[in-house]
Amino acid sequence: MTESSWRDIARAQCGLITRAQLASVGIRRSGVSHRIASERWQLLSATVIATTTGELTRAQRLWHAVLHAGDGALAGGLTAAEDAGLRNWSRETLTVFVPYVNDVPAPLPGISFVRSRRDLGAMRATDSAPPAIRIEPAILLFASADRSERTAQGVVAAAVQQQHSTPDALLEWIDWLRPLRRADALRRALQEIAGGAQSVAELDIRRFCRRYGFAMPRRQVKRSDASGRVRYTDCEWDLPGGVVAVLEIDGSFHMEVEHWEDDIARQRALTSPNRLVIRCTARELREDDAGLARDLRRLGVPRAA
Repeated sequence: MTESSWRDIARAQCGLITRAQLASVGIRRSGVSHRIASERWQLLSATVIATTTGELTRAQRLWHAVLHAGDGALAGGLTAAEDAGLRNWSRETLTVFVPYVNDVPAPLPGISFVRSRRDLGAMRATDSAPPAIRIEPAILLFASADRSERTAQGVVAAAVQQQHSTPDALLEWIDWLRPLRRADALRRALQEIAGGAQSVAELDIRRFCRRYGFAMPRRQVKRSDASGRVRYTDCEWDLPGGVVAVLEIDGSFHMEVEHWEDDIARQRALTSPNRLVIRCTARELREDDAGLARDLRRLGVPRAA
């Protein structure tokens, strides 16, 4: 019975178990020491033991951090968001929130421990293993702490775009988490997302058009290029004479050689006698947009009604 009890606990925790859990099912310290000495188990820290050998997986590393941090610790930030299914926002360093009443955890490689006075139990996701904060407070707390407001807007937009949450749910959590740094900016972003802008680039183009009085473009238009391949354009406006102006917005990854060459080929394939393709960078749209506005006016991009 004792043997099966510790195995059940360890199985639920990706093969990890604490000394306190072992003691609770009657495993003596001498028995633990013998298994470690015979290399059947690994001593990971003063309180956490792996009942497997070999390098730890990501899930085991996270279980180690949560168990190491003590009662009430939860995976948080982008770590919790990734475990909840958020794509393309992975970070190598794992984040664990620790109740402020706990002792300060001893450092672990690749783990960021965040001590918090907030009610972590009220934010805990149901049925999460390892235990984690729900995706809404996880990304909002990350967004409030990150140095970049653009990154903060990007992660809430991604959560909505990937259908892990809704603007209404995130707005409710902003109120619940008060005080929350950057709350007003996050509310404005979510209100725009609720109006149809579901990425940072789309937020930027909507703001750009309002600032300079342009008509809102059609977004993500399905087009066939010269070879018949289906493409989706970033922005389109109808110009006088039946010509369509296509604006493609290049993010930072477009500066890599492979992407740069792909984009050149994409532009060439999309261009036709009645389709004019122009490009700008995301940085230009966000920080130096006067020149882009001047060029679009010269091309005849229509004004807002």
